[in-house]
Amino acid sequence: MAAKEDILEQLVEDYLIHKGYFVRHNIKFLPRKNHPKFEVKEDSNHSDIDVLGYNPLLRGPDRVWAVSCKSWQSGFRVNSKLNEIKHNKTVSGKDAWKHFRELIIPKWSEAFIDRIEEETGQRQFTHVTAVTKRIGEPEPWETNPLFCKRMENNPIRIIELREMLDVVQGSVDTTLAGTELGRILQLLRAAGIEI
Repeated sequence: MAAKEDILEQLVEDYLIHKGYFVRHNIKFLPRKNHPKFEVKEDSNHSDIDVLGYNPLLRGPDRVWAVSCKSWQSGFRVNSKLNEIKHNKTVSGKDAWKHFRELIIPKWSEAFIDRIEEETGQRQFTHVTAVTKRIGEPEPWETNPLFCKRMENNPIRIIELREMLDVVQGSVDTTLAGTELGRILQLLRAAGIEI
């Protein structure tokens, strides 16, 4: 049996499709081997952009969304994550920064942005961290000076599952929905289950 991709990635895909984006998953990237700080041991395993959305009808950084999905059931604790990164804590068996390497390490940021440009022809984009639930205000994350510098001052956002569900649910009527999430929401509505 094939492994199912992360459900949050599927929900992000459906959300972006409802907003008019074309979507790709798991776009791999890693630092270039001739980068002066490339280390074979540390930099030979690909990272990936979980979901990359492109909307040809939009202009500016909203045209491209590069989404990193964090489906932690306990929620995304903004200040705790920033503290873990700042103090180089170990989280789930690896350094905290490794969960967000493109926001922290210049060679990974460069590889991330170069890959977005390869896929979309754009260096303007919005970096999005999709989470099940955000705990704390988003501003310290979205305006973090280091993250902003690494993303070449492109916007940084956190989006919660609730926001995505609200957008999709608001666009679903009785016509057969074109995405799995839309269809699930239709079925729940038909069953009288409130979301």
